[in-house]
Amino acid sequence: MHFLTVSGPPSSGKTSVILRVIEALQAKQKKIGVVKYDCLMTEDDLRYAKKGVLVKKGLSGSQCPDHYFVSNIEACVKWGVENECDFLISESAGLCNRCSPHIKDITAVCVIDNLSGINTPRKIGPMLKSADIVVITKGDIVSQAEREVFASRVKQVNPGAVIMNINGITGQGAFELTTLFEEASDIETLKGMRLRFSMPSALCSYCLGETRIGDEYQTGNVRKMES
Repeated sequence: MHFLTVSGPPSSGKTSVILRVIEALQAKQKKIGVVKYDCLMTEDDLRYAKKGVLVKKGLSGSQCPDHYFVSNIEACVKWGVENECDFLISESAGLCNRCSPHIKDITAVCVIDNLSGINTPRKIGPMLKSADIVVITKGDIVSQAEREVFASRVKQVNPGAVIMNINGITGQGAFELTTLFEEASDIETLKGMRLRFSMPSALCSYCLGETRIGDEYQTGNVRKMES
C-alpha cells in the first residue's frame, strides 16, 4: 500500500487538492483510503465519502493534534492494509505552524496558499521545511509577480522540495502531482519508523487543566520571553 502524509495550515486547500489526485487515481481503478485528522470538527470526511473513498476521521479534542496523530497513525495504516487500499493518504492541519507530522522514508506533502502572505513560508517550520513536495494553491487569485515571490520564499526555506502550483477548483496541475503520489513508498506497517522532526513538547500546569494566570500557578515546562 502506498502511504503519504499531507499537511498544511487550515483552509489552505488540502482536501480539494487531495480530491483532485483521488479522481485521477480512481480513473486507474485504484482503491483509496483517507485518514482525516482535525482538532474540533470537520466535514471533509463527507466530501471524501461522496467520492467513494474509504475514510476514517479522528478529532484530537483537547490534545495536541500532532501527538494525537502519532499515537494513532500506525493503527490507521493497519486499517488501510486490512481494507486492501492501494493508496492511503493522511491529511492533517498544521494548527500551530510548528507541527511536524512527517515520517522518515514516507512521502511528505505540505500544502500552503498564496493568500497567506509572503512571509508565511518562514513561519511554518518543520511541516514545510521537511516536506518532499510543497503544493502552492490559490495562485489564480494573486498576480504573477506575487506567485513568483511566494514560490521563491518557499524555495529558500526548503530548497530540496518539489514545488508545484495547483488549482484545487479546476484541477490544473493535479496530474503531475498524481504521478508523484504513485511513486510513494509501498509499506505494510509503520512500526519502528521515525518522525522526521520531534513533536511540539510541553507538560505544564495548563496542559493538566490549570486556568489561573500568574507565575505561582505555572509549573513544569514553562518558557518565558526575554525581558
